[in-house]
Amino acid sequence: MSCGVPPRSCDCFVALPPGSDGEHVIFGKNSDRPRDEVQEVVYYPAAAHEPGSKVECTYISIEQAESTHAVILSRPAWLWGAEMGANEHGVCIGNEAVWTKVPVEEGEALLGMDLVRLGLERGCTAKEALDVIAGLVERHGQGGNCREEATPFSYHNTFLLADRAEAWVLETAGRVWAAQRVTAGVKNISNQLTIGQEISTEHPELRSLARAEGWWSGEGGFSFSEVYAPVNPPARMEAAKRRYCGGKELLSKHNGSVSLGTMLEILRDKASGICMDSGGFRTTASMASILPRDPTLPCVHFFTATPDPSRSVFKPFLFVDQMTSVPQVVSPRFGADDPVKKLPRFQSTGRGLELHQTMRDLERQGIDDIAEMLKGGVAVDAEEVADLFFDCVDTEIKFYQSL
Repeated sequence: MSCGVPPRSCDCFVALPPGSDGEHVIFGKNSDRPRDEVQEVVYYPAAAHEPGSKVECTYISIEQAESTHAVILSRPAWLWGAEMGANEHGVCIGNEAVWTKVPVEEGEALLGMDLVRLGLERGCTAKEALDVIAGLVERHGQGGNCREEATPFSYHNTFLLADRAEAWVLETAGRVWAAQRVTAGVKNISNQLTIGQEISTEHPELRSLARAEGWWSGEGGFSFSEVYAPVNPPARMEAAKRRYCGGKELLSKHNGSVSLGTMLEILRDKASGICMDSGGFRTTASMASILPRDPTLPCVHFFTATPDPSRSVFKPFLFVDQMTSVPQVVSPRFGADDPVKKLPRFQSTGRGLELHQTMRDLERQGIDDIAEMLKGGVAVDAEEVADLFFDCVDTEIKFYQSL
């Protein structure tokens, strides 16, 4: 394993009963992106579309669905898709960069981030969203520059999809793919192929392509990760093994008791590199979700909307009727006064540490309130929670402005 290149990857996690604490599915993701990139949290309501209409994704236009679900997305502001998000039916998706023996296609196609949004907009369950993404990969391929700056950077994608009942890992190699169903316990993905012989469903030409290319003899068991992993993986993919192993160890340590609080601790873990600030990349945004098995209880999604979860606050979002978006969470423009551009960057002062503790206390109070609500101790007031996330953002901004 190459240790000369710092990890530049994301991490996704899921815990399902009995791996989670109680009858909840817990989902989490850190988004690691170029350090100066703005990531915004945006809400799009459900919508009906004209038959035969097109939707313009980041680089290409594709056929639009006749109806799309309401979604909440955490996305780099310059593109159409999303690093991670959830829909009104309790489906959560995150993606990771990966390289395989199949060359990355030249030219522009769908980004993995486009596929995250398309899966959320079109799938009522994790499996439906998987089928959407797999079908679009087969039809349109994946490709195009994955960052805003001109330096070329393209890759294939793996996805972790979860809902109230189960989770799926979808791993792609060009236009072919393999998927693994996860019904219990814990699972994480990073910039690695993780599906071995435990394939639940696959592209119909997955094995024939491997045989034709001489990657698999056609005899014995078929391991997707062994057959399709690159012989000489990029240094960043090798360096990310430490993160994947660290995430797996943290999940295993808490297997049987993973709560939302546990997931936030994992996303904030710096020793493993999961909470990352490495070279030109850092953890620019984070997400964690509680998906109750009981369909009468709401799913709750927490977003930082700010970099570095160890210094950020997770703010809750619930899907209810009459949602409205507010400009505070969409690509703020500060010009020369942008704190990101001030040197030295993000240095703590005594007042800053005090503020951080105050915000963390408010976060804990919010988590406790959500826990009581999910136990049935607090009734859900749709009008009150409609602006919950955005009210939390306003409160956070006011605290920062008080410095």
